[in-house]
Amino acid sequence: MLINRMAQLWALTGFITILGYAVYRLAGHFIIAWDTPFAWYHWVLLIINTLFMAYSEGYKGFQKSYSIKFSNRLKELMQKPWWTKLLAPLFCMNYFDASKKNLLLAYILTIVIVLLIVIFNYIPQPWRGILDAGVIVGLSWGITATLILALRVIRQ
Repeated sequence: MLINRMAQLWALTGFITILGYAVYRLAGHFIIAWDTPFAWYHWVLLIINTLFMAYSEGYKGFQKSYSIKFSNRLKELMQKPWWTKLLAPLFCMNYFDASKKNLLLAYILTIVIVLLIVIFNYIPQPWRGILDAGVIVGLSWGITATLILALRVIRQ
């Protein structure tokens, strides 16, 4: 049914827009970091942090967990009432109508992310840019993994 497909696309578009905007904002801080000369230890931290975030956030966090849950919620969305379809991005991100465990995880994760954003605002360059580079890689991996899995569901 067309409404179901539109709701799924709305969920996916909303989610990717949120992550994409975060990547866009973080990229600005990463670019500013290049105004500061990098010492050898900056390069070491940049490489280690980027690899760590690619694995922990991108692969383990998104590809092996969150993206799968998001795609499963896309399937569930087909059976939900119109108002859930209207709020499809929030539904697929487990902000409502989810198990207690998934609700708790969604809200705790959101609080932790907001706190990290506040803390990162106080970190001087180039350290902030170095840390943001890892987050950019993890989020970009997450966007890609979620997009691939979600499009498989939508095409069914």
